[in-house]
Amino acid sequence: MTDHTPEENKKHAERMAKVQSARKKMMAKKTNTKGLIIIHTGNGKGKSSSGFGMILRCIGHGFPCAVVQFIKGSMVSAERDLLKERFADICQVHVMGEGFTWDTQDRERDIAAARRAWEKAKELIRNPEIRMVLLDELNIALRYDYLDAGEIADFLLDEKPEMTHVVITGRNAPDRLIDIADLVSEMKEIKHPFRKQGIAAQAGVEF
Repeated sequence: MTDHTPEENKKHAERMAKVQSARKKMMAKKTNTKGLIIIHTGNGKGKSSSGFGMILRCIGHGFPCAVVQFIKGSMVSAERDLLKERFADICQVHVMGEGFTWDTQDRERDIAAARRAWEKAKELIRNPEIRMVLLDELNIALRYDYLDAGEIADFLLDEKPEMTHVVITGRNAPDRLIDIADLVSEMKEIKHPFRKQGIAAQAGVEF
């Protein structure tokens, strides 16, 4: 570690004081609150994990919340199991999917499952007592045309309660949802052990 002179430390403290002052002024103007439409998309890992992390944050604040899983179905999910086993009193979890399309190999069945999931999602979102609803892998259902992005966007704009947050995950988020979202984050894959080293999915990392 490099030692700094007293003069360097003084200049650093002065710079940080200016940054702090500017940030306080900026934050003083940010007083509005609203329920957000949040999208986690991209080809990198961490989209669902980020969504579940936000759900746990809500739980930490004592806010009722809910999860609807559109695709993963019976696949192992430690986050989902944790919510169902320990936080069922404050967080509803609805596993509506039956797996990825290559698992079911039945398009009509997949469409029916996605429709049931969306009907449940609408019911949860309409409930103003629920502060956050995570629509896990909804973008995958949209990518395969199991649901219509325009229908979902119109519902969120017209019927979502003012203070309800809706989090949508999955790669290939459609432009229609990106257009109406308040916050869009893209996870970008730089390096992946499965592709580079042939390492299998592991508990605690992928599930």
